[in-house]
Amino acid sequence: MSLRTIYRDIDTLRGQGAVIEGEAGFGYALKPGFTLPPLMFGDDELDALILGLRLVMKRGDPDLEEAATKALAKIEAVLPEERWDEVASNGLRAGPAEASEAPHLGAVRRAMREETKLRLHYTDKKDAVSIRVVWPIVVGFFAGSEVLAAWCELRGDFRHFRLDRIADAGVLGERYPRRRRVLLAEWRAQEGIDV
Repeated sequence: MSLRTIYRDIDTLRGQGAVIEGEAGFGYALKPGFTLPPLMFGDDELDALILGLRLVMKRGDPDLEEAATKALAKIEAVLPEERWDEVASNGLRAGPAEASEAPHLGAVRRAMREETKLRLHYTDKKDAVSIRVVWPIVVGFFAGSEVLAAWCELRGDFRHFRLDRIADAGVLGERYPRRRRVLLAEWRAQEGIDV
C-alpha cells in the first residue's frame, strides 16, 4: 500500500462525512461519530442468518443460545431502519427441539478453539466405557444428537463421539501437535466431505 493510496482513502472517508484531523507527514486522527453504512443483506442472506441463529437458540447450550440472541440483536440493530421489522416478522422459524443431552459442548468448543486435548470418559453404543484423549476437530449438529469428530490418540485415527454419551470431558490444556485446520482437511478428505 502506498502513501498515495492512504491519502486518497482519507479523502474518500472525509467526503463520506468522517471527521479526520491531521495532515500528510504528521499523521491523522479519526474523531468519534463516524459509523459505517448499514449492512445490506439480500433477502435470502437475511433469511439464512435469522434461521441459522434461531436453530442455534434451540440446541440447549446456554452459551450458544445467549450468543445467538446477541448476534441476532446486533444484526437487527445494523440493518437500515426500513428493514428492522423483517427480523421479528421473518417467516422462517426453528421448531421446538428436545433438550440437548450434551452438557460438555462448552468444554468441547473451548478445546477446539484453543486447539487443546480433551480427556473423554465415553460410553459407546454397546455400553463399553473407555477413557480417551482426543484432539477435537469439529462438532456436527444432527436432528437427534451432536457428534464430535476428533483424532483419537488411543486408536491413532479419526473417531466420532456422540456428545450425549460423554460422561465427562476435561480440557487438558495441552495443545495438540498439529493445527486443527490441517486435521479438519485430513478428516474431510478421509470422510469424502467437500464442503
